[in-house]
Amino acid sequence: MSSYCDITTIKMIYFAYFHSLLQYGIAFWGNSTKVLKYLNYKKRVLRLKTGSNVRTSCRPLFPMLGIMTLPSQYTFSLMRFLSRNLQFYTFTSTIHNYNTRNRILLHNPSSLLTIYQKGLYYESVGVFNKLPHHIAELISHNKSFLTKLKKYLLTKSLLFNRRIYE
Repeated sequence: MSSYCDITTIKMIYFAYFHSLLQYGIAFWGNSTKVLKYLNYKKRVLRLKTGSNVRTSCRPLFPMLGIMTLPSQYTFSLMRFLSRNLQFYTFTSTIHNYNTRNRILLHNPSSLLTIYQKGLYYESVGVFNKLPHHIAELISHNKSFLTKLKKYLLTKSLLFNRRIYE
């Protein structure tokens, strides 16, 4: 398609077909072991879309086209879940009354079960606590929080190492 269409049409095709398939339920399968396979598919599609060489790094291509990487999509999906269900989370500021710099962080529940630790609730706490403070402070303002987070994730272009946020 890259030889027949301009870049905006190819981008529309990408978002209509490929992106929608990856986005569906990513909050549940985004931390699985098979996610690297999907990341490689996404990189291949991105290279085909831009007409780049097979060995070209995709890191600069993602922000240039305004497309989030798979880890960024996973992060955004978790934070969208968190911002919509904020009443189920506990902030550190509610545990004690001291005005510390960590008052905006979420209290991480203790659990020894791996299935719980890989779940949506536990993962979203860990990801939120690793966000920059200027974005995390906006959590009570849902729309501005998600807008700033999306801009940040588009410019950051996160890629998987072994796990996203170790």
